[in-house]
Amino acid sequence: MQKKIVIGTRASILAVAQAELTKKMLLDSCDNLEVEIKKIITSGDKDQRTNWNKDNKSLKDMFVKEIERALLDGEIHLAVHSMKDMPAVSPKGLTIGAVPMREDNRDIIITNSGVTLDELPQGSIIGTSSLRRVESIRSLRPDLVIEPIRGNIHTRIEKLKNENFDGIILAYAGLKRVGLKGVATEIFDSSRIMPAPAQGALCIQCREDDKFTLELLDKINHKETSLVIDAEREFSKIFGGGCTTPMGCHAIIDGESIKIQGMYFHGDKIYKDEIVGDKKNGKELAVKLAEMIRGQIYG
Repeated sequence: MQKKIVIGTRASILAVAQAELTKKMLLDSCDNLEVEIKKIITSGDKDQRTNWNKDNKSLKDMFVKEIERALLDGEIHLAVHSMKDMPAVSPKGLTIGAVPMREDNRDIIITNSGVTLDELPQGSIIGTSSLRRVESIRSLRPDLVIEPIRGNIHTRIEKLKNENFDGIILAYAGLKRVGLKGVATEIFDSSRIMPAPAQGALCIQCREDDKFTLELLDKINHKETSLVIDAEREFSKIFGGGCTTPMGCHAIIDGESIKIQGMYFHGDKIYKDEIVGDKKNGKELAVKLAEMIRGQIYG
């Protein structure tokens, strides 16, 4: 007997691409399965003008809340989100059913002139609304002018072409997922611009009592990615992390070890440190790393 699964997603090109990727993973891992994608328009998609970094609304309010409601109401079986949009705790009745293998988590710059960040003329205008990216760019090129920019990937690229921007900063994972990785002018190593916690990872959410869907999602869960994301999100949680927090975290697994790098901007200075330990203890190591960085800041 064929079973039907409905995936809920935002209607943006990137969100739909991520849902299609999830659909393919599910179909590849399970026979006799029908998968439908349902697009849900969120408040964040409706409002592309507000500079949310100066507002008290969270990414959850913008992009997640309506999709979680559809999940709780039984309109969809699972929801595909960008993990970095997700709050630390799922609403009652929902759980993270899978974290598939992570895409490249680095940031990139696209410039109109095709030159790198270091080659941009003094006073060039860079578009980003992420405080982490703002402070990272300022630390590398304090002479540049940074202006807020909103919209999906394609909208931002159009604004780069048609508005007063010389370059924009984006996540490489998003470009790759929508087939635009070739437009990146420069890919930043994490030592230059540390990625946001959980950047490049997907969060597949479902109802915690939906055993069939949980069993399906277990087949596409990537255990090492889950360990890395848990560590990065723990670091983020300690610093009250979100898009409005100038903070980054990057964890990698090598054999049985996990290395976690963290950074936090405080005042006019960037504070960085790293820690290595058993990959099973990622959360505890993230807490220690946060304490180490707090020690640098406050003495």
